[in-house]
Amino acid sequence: MEKKCEAARLAANSGIPAVMVNGLEHNVVLRVLDGEPLGTIFLSGQSLPARKVWISTAVRPRGEIVVDEGAARALTRPAGSSLLPAGILAVRGDFEAGDVVRVVTPEGKEIARGLANYPSSDVERIRGHHTRDMLQILGHVGHAEVIHRDNMVVNTGR
Repeated sequence: MEKKCEAARLAANSGIPAVMVNGLEHNVVLRVLDGEPLGTIFLSGQSLPARKVWISTAVRPRGEIVVDEGAARALTRPAGSSLLPAGILAVRGDFEAGDVVRVVTPEGKEIARGLANYPSSDVERIRGHHTRDMLQILGHVGHAEVIHRDNMVVNTGR
């Protein structure tokens, strides 16, 4: 049921209303299309830009970044933040800059997906450090953020 609700929310976030009904009922799709109030409707609210729909659905994540409680709060609040190295606890998987990665809590709950600005090897080296230390650790700095907010989709309703 959780995956069905997740799919319906994804459709709604993409600007497509969805209805979840019992598929065993006779002519249920036709009845819904005729306006019969069946099941649960997920109305489209503010839809995501196409690029963010692509990030959240079309690409299989190449790895995971585990964040601490403070980073999880900062990412999921309404105004939201970018993901900085200081809030990263661990890196899982092998990914390159530009790959889609999952952002998860220590318990494994996915809170976001986004495009990594650094490969997993660099994220592993800078995790837990302040952005001002990145140049000394990596020898270069392209971005202050590991994942910029504009390249991140935060999961809602989870």
